[in-house]
Amino acid sequence: MQRHLITGAASGIGFELARALLTRGDAVMACDINTVPMESLRAHATAPGLLELRQLDVRDPAQWEQVMNDAARLWPRLDTVMNIAGVLRPAAALDITPADIDLHFDINTKGVVLGTQAAIRLMRTQRDEGGRGHIINMASMSAFTGIPGIALYAASKFAVRGYSLSIVHELRRQGIFLTVICPAAVATPLVEPYKHRSEAALLFIAPLLTVEKLVRAIVDRAMVRRPIELTMPRRRGLLAKVAGSFPALATLLVGSMTRTGLRNQSRLK
Repeated sequence: MQRHLITGAASGIGFELARALLTRGDAVMACDINTVPMESLRAHATAPGLLELRQLDVRDPAQWEQVMNDAARLWPRLDTVMNIAGVLRPAAALDITPADIDLHFDINTKGVVLGTQAAIRLMRTQRDEGGRGHIINMASMSAFTGIPGIALYAASKFAVRGYSLSIVHELRRQGIFLTVICPAAVATPLVEPYKHRSEAALLFIAPLLTVEKLVRAIVDRAMVRRPIELTMPRRRGLLAKVAGSFPALATLLVGSMTRTGLRNQSRLK
């Protein structure tokens, strides 16, 4: 049995990760600023005491310290910390508000940095059992190339990927593994409100990745092999990296890609 702390566990990727890990018999500390939706996870715990629910605002260092202290008190070891919590608010450049800026960077970036630091403080004290622990940070395929309409989201995920890749070797020397996950747009409540908004058209240039498929990749690949980076789907990840390496070329394709996204949006219910 392994033990995991998951943020953003009230819905979407975080909820499904918690459910999948509980179902296989692992222990989970599910964290979110909204605790009510996480109550339904109790039905998936295979034994009493395997699920712990905690209210956590990932922007607050004191709350991070508290949940880590709780994990250390409850369990002999914390195997994985998954920084999943995130927000998305599409907007044109001049429509972005100061509140939008704070929200994206405080939750998507600052929350990941604070969570990573909190995980390091605990994991470096643990025994090295093939590693002292594993940190999984959720970035995005938008961390490879700019995406019109979701500039703040892309920028915050660029920062998550850059931060994660910058510290991964430092952590390896301490026996801690780190994986940054870069998926294409996923069919979650995060994306649902924008499926008919034109500024978010580029999120829909291809079918949305299902939560279940992404979670299977995290559980079966990222948690087992502990790669530095996992991109889903792989082929689209390669295209995104090429676009990021040649932004002038990518700019030439934005018009046609936007039209494709708009067509796909028009077919959605």
